Amino acid sequence: MSSRQLTSDPALETLMLPLETEAIELEPAARVLFLRARAGHALAAISDQMLVCVQSFAPDRDALQKSRFNVVAETPEDNFDAAFVLPGRQRQESRAQLAAAAAKLREGGILVACAPNAEGAKSLEKDLSDLLGGSQKLIKNKCRVVWEAIRSTAVDAALLEEWSRLDAPRKVLDGAYVSRPGVFAWDRIDPASKLLGDLLPDTLKGKGADLGAGFGYLARTVLEKAPKVAGMDLYEAEKRALDLAEENLKVFKGKRSMHGIWCDVTRGIEGPYDFIISNPPFHQAGKADRADVGQGFIRAAAAGLRPGGEFYMVANRHLPYEKTLVEVFASVTQLADEGGYKVIRATKGKGAHRNASR
Repeated sequence: MSSRQLTSDPALETLMLPLETEAIELEPAARVLFLRARAGHALAAISDQMLVCVQSFAPDRDALQKSRFNVVAETPEDNFDAAFVLPGRQRQESRAQLAAAAAKLREGGILVACAPNAEGAKSLEKDLSDLLGGSQKLIKNKCRVVWEAIRSTAVDAALLEEWSRLDAPRKVLDGAYVSRPGVFAWDRIDPASKLLGDLLPDTLKGKGADLGAGFGYLARTVLEKAPKVAGMDLYEAEKRALDLAEENLKVFKGKRSMHGIWCDVTRGIEGPYDFIISNPPFHQAGKADRADVGQGFIRAAAAGLRPGGEFYMVANRHLPYEKTLVEVFASVTQLADEGGYKVIRATKGKGAHRNASR
């Protein structure tokens, strides 16, 4: 996804509802924090405030920067007058975000959070109430927005401390990897990635790239399996995941060339590469499948490969990627069809130019 569409974002629109209905009011010079910020027309509701947007997901970061908002990857200093949150869907991450927002607010500051009804809105309301000692709510657009002022006598200090650690990096998979809640398949090896990793040949060589590297499982599989690989570039939209991937691959630092690249892959990649691997995401906001994200990965891979270079990808069986693959690659071969997933190898034409698929 190159950028989030600004035409409709029900959760963002509902998040701003307390301001629009004057259920809460902010002073024109109020300092406002927005965790997991997204760009959209609804942000006009806080256009007069001093807004700091925190966003570690590259497509949303890019959209916010394009709209000229101040965007940072990590939560900044404290003493904000208000904090808005669009929590992640993973419960531990969501609670950690509420705790982070609460910790950054001054006494009397307002914490506002919103989630779609189908993605844990009731749980969010309960969590906010448990943490701050109460909550108010509005429901619209199949979403629920909840808010409460910070009162030091009402805040559950023990819960605040406990929740602030819930999404911290930790060892997983018997200590083999470091990961954290909120990252895709954070405490397990995704079966699609496992299938692709098992089928990658040990004859891979040269410089490769992993598009959508996650916490580094596939890239590490390549480096452990193929001794002739000189190095890997790790592309990942979520900076939290990219930081983990670099930690999980640090054993190869100094032995193989390695770079982490925090970006939206669908906007293009570097190169040229001898081979590229990928388990592309197929949904980003909400639960609906998005074939266009994977199609963007495929086109980026074709553009980033040298002529004759190979692209290995895994995807859910039903996703319609073959048409795009045939358009931009000289040959396309399905290597496996197992457990609802398909593994595909595609080869770039010998006479193809680097920008032919863009």
